[in-house]
Amino acid sequence: MFQYTCLNPIAQRGLDLLPDTYQKVEELKDAQAVLVRSAKMTEMEIPGGVLAIARAGAGVNNIPVYDCAEKGIVVFNTPGANANGVKELVLAGMLLASRDIVGGVEWIKANQEDPNIGKLAEKQKKQFAGCEISGKKLGIIGLGAIGSLVANAADALGMEVYGYDPYLSIDAAWNLSRNIHHSKTVDEIYEQCDYITIHVPLMDSTRRMINEDAIAKMKEHVVILNFARDLLADEEAIVEALEAGKIKRYVTDFANPVVAGKKGVLVIPHLGASTEEAEENCAVMAVKELRDFLENGNIRNSVNFPNCDMGVCKSEARVAITHKNIPNMISQFTKILGDEGMNIADLTNKSRGSYAYTLIDLETKIPEAAVEALKAVSDVSRVRVVK
Repeated sequence: MFQYTCLNPIAQRGLDLLPDTYQKVEELKDAQAVLVRSAKMTEMEIPGGVLAIARAGAGVNNIPVYDCAEKGIVVFNTPGANANGVKELVLAGMLLASRDIVGGVEWIKANQEDPNIGKLAEKQKKQFAGCEISGKKLGIIGLGAIGSLVANAADALGMEVYGYDPYLSIDAAWNLSRNIHHSKTVDEIYEQCDYITIHVPLMDSTRRMINEDAIAKMKEHVVILNFARDLLADEEAIVEALEAGKIKRYVTDFANPVVAGKKGVLVIPHLGASTEEAEENCAVMAVKELRDFLENGNIRNSVNFPNCDMGVCKSEARVAITHKNIPNMISQFTKILGDEGMNIADLTNKSRGSYAYTLIDLETKIPEAAVEALKAVSDVSRVRVVK
């Protein structure tokens, strides 16, 4: 029996994939697995009994990923599951920025009692006029799951699309329209494009990448869209550029005091993944990741440990070990098992940065003494008998 808890509401379509061998508990201290969306786990003390955390979404800034890695807790996310929902909102953001639809709607609401509103609207509509996006240049920084969908959709809408991603995967490249212009530098995006949308993770190297220097390289009256993370942009610099007329519009999915209510800013209350379909897709992927890890020891889409897949366990026993990525670990594991007279049927070791993960299939059940000996190895954070 596995025990899990949900720190946020999780779509029922995902929870329905959990069999009767899974029991939902209310307290984090009682859980082996955690399903979470936006709850601030960085402010929580995560009990030692937690084996895995699955974030029903892509970003994991609300989870203490490093601390979890040190404790041997595997953190999963669901890349691509909400990509279509975000893509559609990015397209909506471009349309809202190109034509003052919001201003027009608000004007109608403010004048709704006027009996001549129809005639008055015809006279006033020029102040809300804008431009079409067809034929304009769109620059996309980051061509992952979301960026590639935005690129293809914008191409279909008649835009001239520039994409920049120095880490573009082969799979993502295959999915891109051949019409996409692949920029070799981000400066080409800044200098050439009428619309710029950013789709990269928040890291030290990307924090405030849309800054004063970047803005200075951009075209006059550029539109910037940020549906990734607010900290990717220096929003104080953006507000100044809006006031100076350098930037036409800034569309963001992240409300904060810097941008809320500022002229030229369209702030959306973090609705990128807030669709029924996206929430269901994220829940389904998160549950599948947890089940495969808990039942088979396999890891897919972890943000702190490497992918590792040995399929469904058909041997007598499988042992999963999280540990530091340093020399001589495997030899210590195999010696302990050999001293106990155990034969290894299969073994996989994968590493990611400072951490590693080892799966070992055995031809006989593993005695408790061997488990304790494995736990005692220096730089091992967790040993789990999967079967």
